[in-house]
Amino acid sequence: MHIHRAPIQDRRIRFALVGCGRIAHNHIEAVRRHADHAELVAVCDTDPAALQRAVQATGAQGFDSLSALLAGSQPDCVALATPSGLHPQQVIEIAAAGVDAMTEKPMATRWSDGLAMVRACDEAGVRLFVVKQNRRNRTLQLLKQAIGLGRFGRIYMVNVNVFWSRPQSYYDSADWRGTWEFDGGAFMNQASHYVDLLDWLIGPVESVMAYTGTLARNIEVEDTGVAALKWRNGAMGSINVTMLTWPKNLEGSITILGEKGTVRVGGVAVNEIQHWQFADSHPMDAQLDEASYQTTSVYGYGHPLYYEGVVRSLREATAPEIDGREGLKSLELLIAMYLSARDGKRVNLPLAY
Repeated sequence: MHIHRAPIQDRRIRFALVGCGRIAHNHIEAVRRHADHAELVAVCDTDPAALQRAVQATGAQGFDSLSALLAGSQPDCVALATPSGLHPQQVIEIAAAGVDAMTEKPMATRWSDGLAMVRACDEAGVRLFVVKQNRRNRTLQLLKQAIGLGRFGRIYMVNVNVFWSRPQSYYDSADWRGTWEFDGGAFMNQASHYVDLLDWLIGPVESVMAYTGTLARNIEVEDTGVAALKWRNGAMGSINVTMLTWPKNLEGSITILGEKGTVRVGGVAVNEIQHWQFADSHPMDAQLDEASYQTTSVYGYGHPLYYEGVVRSLREATAPEIDGREGLKSLELLIAMYLSARDGKRVNLPLAY
């Protein structure tokens, strides 16, 4: 991918935000945290009330469509916090305007759409940033470092649990929620950051076998799912996801069992290092207490840290740390899980392009 874009150093980077719903606040706050180098110049929503709230909260110019925003403002990067199924066409429109795009998770709900997004940005020579803010959590950064240094030796088993609660009222709050076309289910929407960890931390997955079910909610998609995984490095494991935990969010965790180490990062959203034991000690072990943090939100505190990387990329004219191709890795794994659950078969990776 060749990006011929000049570094932006003589002024603040101009961000625009499309979609002013549940996650928009995290984006607004992240831009605010980087006020020395970034500003929010435009916001967009098809709901007049949501748009008005965002305009009042930010002082940014308001638009009722992406086309109007691209025509009426001059953003350097447009962030999409819209329903997942809208991301592909919106990214393609942003790329056609010669503007960098940032998309919330999941980047798309279909494999072909994800590929089309990457292709459109490549052809237009623009960047595609995919938000994976959990990767910036201190707990997971420390875990990634330990894996990179080979402290586990051979990794044998990996287990991920996402035991959260989403009542029917959550799905009823917007007509796109709980639909295949625009949302995706518990795996693809709520647990997508945890699916991302499977590849980012452990490496390429060889095959997957999954079950999904809609056990209690009145929605098109699954509220519960499990998958067994085998990695190319020989490790085996599982991911267990439900949105039916009573009475509230209980756990978002990853446990790694290796030849020379055992680690469990848990809490409600991988925010606490609950077990950390290796055969050999290392200076990083002194950082354990400060790595864990309290969170009232399953979103964690990663958005400002994620934006830090985006701002750096635009200021220094470098490629994104987490780009469209990186985003495709977790999308591919998600699609494999759904194919397995639908057909009752093991699915081998990579998927056919």
